[in-house]
Amino acid sequence: MTPFPFVTVGMPCLNEESYIEPCIRCVQSQDYPADRMEILVADGGSTDRTLEIIERLAAEDPRIRVIPNPGRVQAAGMNEIIGAARGEVIVRLDVHGEYASSYVRKCIEVLERTGADNVGGAARARSRTWFQRALSAALDSPLGVGGSRYRSASNEGFVDTVFNGAFRRSVFDRVGLYDPGAITNEDAELNQRILQSGGKIYLSREIEAWYYPRDTITGLARQYFKYGRGRARTLLKHKTLPTPRPLGPFLLVVSGAALLATSAIQPFTPIAFGLYASACGLEAARVGRKAGWKYVPVVWSIFPVMHVAHGLGMGTGLLHYWRHPDWPGQENTSTATIR
Repeated sequence: MTPFPFVTVGMPCLNEESYIEPCIRCVQSQDYPADRMEILVADGGSTDRTLEIIERLAAEDPRIRVIPNPGRVQAAGMNEIIGAARGEVIVRLDVHGEYASSYVRKCIEVLERTGADNVGGAARARSRTWFQRALSAALDSPLGVGGSRYRSASNEGFVDTVFNGAFRRSVFDRVGLYDPGAITNEDAELNQRILQSGGKIYLSREIEAWYYPRDTITGLARQYFKYGRGRARTLLKHKTLPTPRPLGPFLLVVSGAALLATSAIQPFTPIAFGLYASACGLEAARVGRKAGWKYVPVVWSIFPVMHVAHGLGMGTGLLHYWRHPDWPGQENTSTATIR
């Protein structure tokens, strides 16, 4: 790459009036040369003030462009962005995030230093509400994130996936675009294809970003249910996963259901559920006390919600996508064309 390769910063969004302007302002404040960067926002048909805000900001900054995303979901939006991008490097951003002023520059430096195809930083959670604060504590625990390396800001090295990602443009020519049928898990699915092609993904402590998690227990449950379905689709599509971590909640739910179904003929059900509740409680106390002891009961309740929702999502996803696969003959395709 050239010393300052042209960078396309891409953000898919849908009804993000509360988050879109702070996110774009983060991009505008980057210390990377302004004339070597464009900002493309793929809108999936927002019905709130999102488009109005983007258009106002675009009138102030010609680097900002709105890209229509008729597919609505993030994977389809990223494909539209890649199709319209001029950059040698595609930096994907989540609108629910905040980014250090060095974010883009560090992505370029790490790409150059490591030779990786995709680089990123850890997913550092931030909070605006009391529930987000409790959830951020839960996400700081291996019990909450299954030991995912990209969840820890202290990790460094080659990994199976990263938060968002900064990609060499050439990687999409080699492995294809985002899977437009992936409603969730699109990042991990793309990264799995990169690894299967012999590519590399690197996690760097120098790349700093923060995101805001769900702010209600029901929103969290829906999110993790969708995560589970997405993982199931990826597993059936590729017949493998880069790590067995996503299977943990599914196996937990299956085991719990089996124990409940056989509780009349064996004495282990209350023991097993008691041990699980104790493990969640001890871990909630360990990570929750950092936020404040009053958050510990909430953190305690968050763990089973994440586990059960993800496990049920994977179970229903395995059943659904086994019966109705939606990828035959159309893997790695998109309505957008790489230029």
